[in-house]
Amino acid sequence: MARVFITGSTDGLGRNAALELLAAGHDVIVHARSHERLQAVADLRERGASGVVGDLSDLTATRELAEQVGTLGPLDAVIHNAGAGVGSGGILLPVNVVAPYVLTAALDRPGRLIYLSSGMHYDGSARLDGLDWSGTTATANYSDTKLLVTTLCMAIAHRWPDVLSNAVDPGWVPTRMGGPNATDNLDLGHATQTWLAVSTDPEALTSGGYWHHRQQQDPHPATRDPAFQGKLLEALAKHTGVPLL
Repeated sequence: MARVFITGSTDGLGRNAALELLAAGHDVIVHARSHERLQAVADLRERGASGVVGDLSDLTATRELAEQVGTLGPLDAVIHNAGAGVGSGGILLPVNVVAPYVLTAALDRPGRLIYLSSGMHYDGSARLDGLDWSGTTATANYSDTKLLVTTLCMAIAHRWPDVLSNAVDPGWVPTRMGGPNATDNLDLGHATQTWLAVSTDPEALTSGGYWHHRQQQDPHPATRDPAFQGKLLEALAKHTGVPLL
């Protein structure tokens, strides 16, 4: 049995991942941005899931969330599922990039880390100058943030060889974020994340991969550039005050 923490698990892919892992007998920690939203996973908590609360658009709340999760014991895997979608404005960087970094740096290292990317990351800009990490002003679009979080994933794979760190493109699926016109398979949207989180298949026990439906693909070249990785980690550490040790 593995203990898996899933951010953004009140609906969509995060909730589906939690349901699958609970059904398989794993210990799951679900996350909501508010106590009101936590009611949406009351059924999962009745089945044994633990619940934590924290607004990932707020740096202080994200740091407090890490403290909450830390009191629940060591983790085997974290699925960084929570995300702000296209058109979310200033909260894109805090939710999609800063929060995964803070939770990665502040929590004790689990055995596995999974970051939700997107095929749209290929259209992102590999730049750091002029970014407002606080989200007070909108300085990055959705594609930019997915390129940056994929870079974070690859940086962790490079710096922490004892941790399996992978990024997943779940496809364009009909969730609240994806919208009703999405054309990809919802049932497959969470399957790669849960497989990477708990499977003992040799393929799942690899690190530094960019996955789509359990098939590795080549991510944007900038994500695997050690110099760009280093600059990203430095910028995030400076903004958050949380060093990556």
